[in-house]
Amino acid sequence: MTAYMIARINVTDPEQYEEYKALAPIAVNKFGGQYLTRGGAMETLEGDEETLRVVVLSFPDMDSARACYNSPEYTKARDARATAATAQFIILDGYTPE
Repeated sequence: MTAYMIARINVTDPEQYEEYKALAPIAVNKFGGQYLTRGGAMETLEGDEETLRVVVLSFPDMDSARACYNSPEYTKARDARATAATAQFIILDGYTPE
């Protein structure tokens, strides 16, 4: 079942963050991931205004998303991001109507 990864990112060093943006797709592509949105225009419709960068990815399944996040390739990207941003990442199963 398709799984989704959602990241909420507070970029504190935009210049350093560019290195992360170059490295992360290497791991995402390796594990069959696809960026659905990557920090584009956003509008809050209800609740507190979202001020963080939001990234949504799809993966073939939860195991692929987890493997991507824990891979050596993504570890390298995370290391590059460590001084450039703080983040929250979640993965969740897609919805299949019954």
